[in-house]
Amino acid sequence: MTLKTTLIDVAALAALPAGEALIVDCRVDLADRTQGERSYLAGHVPGAVFADLERDLSDMSRVAEGLGRHPLPSAVAFGALLGRWGWVPGRQVVSYDAGPGALAAARLWWLLRLAGIREAAVLDGGFAAWQAAGQPVENAVRPRVPTEVALAYDARQVIVDHTALHATPAPLLVDARAAVRYRGEVEPLDRAAGHVPGARNRPYLDNLLVDGRFKPPAQLREEFAAVLGGATPDQVVHMCGSGVTACYNLLAMEHAGLHGSRLYAPSWSGWVSDPARPVAKD
Repeated sequence: MTLKTTLIDVAALAALPAGEALIVDCRVDLADRTQGERSYLAGHVPGAVFADLERDLSDMSRVAEGLGRHPLPSAVAFGALLGRWGWVPGRQVVSYDAGPGALAAARLWWLLRLAGIREAAVLDGGFAAWQAAGQPVENAVRPRVPTEVALAYDARQVIVDHTALHATPAPLLVDARAAVRYRGEVEPLDRAAGHVPGARNRPYLDNLLVDGRFKPPAQLREEFAAVLGGATPDQVVHMCGSGVTACYNLLAMEHAGLHGSRLYAPSWSGWVSDPARPVAKD
């Protein structure tokens, strides 16, 4: 098979021989933290495993350290997770979430890239597109054959230290939150409303067509050019509320051929953990 590195459509995933890819269900509901796994158990893409945003794709024990609401898991913990799923190097990974407006599939995709695993893709349109195409679902949880996975993160792809945002030349921050949160009109989750001074806004849902699939690469390139101005992709650092939906902007840029942007993992929730840091509203 030709390995996918950004997106995979329903037809291509359905055509893969059983067991050829590691398929990961990343559905999550922040209003009900148990809903994602309940949805998975009720029906999922055949052969899929389940990843919980907070249990598997974050290290919630580090929230108090100012690293945001969803601190990154350690490379050791993430490698152990892949080992429990039976992943082996070279095996395609496909993550999916519920569909439009969902959260975590791109987080897994980005964590894999952070660990140097490029054969990772997000199901375009998510589980909603899979069901709309009449593809089969199952509620069985298949046993996995564990493997040993040792990983190391590429620190060049991520900013965790808040002071790195003041480097010279300063990176261009692109905030993936909804415009009303960016402007500071509402803030349902974090201690202060607004945005990091100098950050620009690109709501992550702007990357999608009305049916929930990603826009074509040429359209994404044009739209991101308007946001970035003269900045090059390697000058771009993505953020959101907690470093999750920002991964969708990073995915969109990679899909558009705009390679090399990074993630500010603590994002807004990490920035405002220190009341002394400046806040902009406009």
